[in-house]
Amino acid sequence: MRALTDGPGAEREAGSTVDAEPDPRPRKRGRPPRAIETDAVIAAVQRLFAEGGIDAVTIERTAQEMSVARATLYRAIPTKQHLLGILFTRMNEDLAEEARVVTQRPGTSPLERLTALIQVQIEAAVRMRDYLFIYFDRSRIPDNAYDEWRRWADSYEHIWINTVANAIAAGDLPPGDVRLTTRLLLGMTIWVANWYRPKEGISTEQIQARALEVLGLARTRPSGQPAGA
Repeated sequence: MRALTDGPGAEREAGSTVDAEPDPRPRKRGRPPRAIETDAVIAAVQRLFAEGGIDAVTIERTAQEMSVARATLYRAIPTKQHLLGILFTRMNEDLAEEARVVTQRPGTSPLERLTALIQVQIEAAVRMRDYLFIYFDRSRIPDNAYDEWRRWADSYEHIWINTVANAIAAGDLPPGDVRLTTRLLLGMTIWVANWYRPKEGISTEQIQARALEVLGLARTRPSGQPAGA
């Protein structure tokens, strides 16, 4: 995650802290301003989101979850938009890292890498389904977070394009336009976030398995999976 160096609400590296802005007025002697840990902010927002959706995420409630004063949090992260932007950026970075890991694993075939990438994206779609609104309503996050997401999306798509191109070259996918093929696969896997409902009793593993069957990619086991699994 990018560092918070240009003012309130920007992002820091994972595990870093956000310092409250300096107050130009003379300070009374006492404890220094408390630093805000980005990981703690993200964890608090995730808990609030899980409990009550987007309406539950506020500066006040996030501060309560973190056991810090509202003013302390507000000096570093001034709006709900910035809270959501930090969370959104972290989720995307985590997803990109998962994608890089499975597509750069030594000793794997193009089919195994594509299979693993599809599984990663479907699992992420299920995990991130409550945040799908951000893709359709950019007003929910700050402009800098949205711009960062656009750059991230291009980079993430590039991982997919390389993986799909290798799978086509190996004969694992039908010949055709690589970018078009990539976007069709991404559309199918990302849209899981829109329709997935836990109460329907369909597991993430079932979705992954059926997607691979539909695509004709289920003829070999994913890398690392033992025979008979």
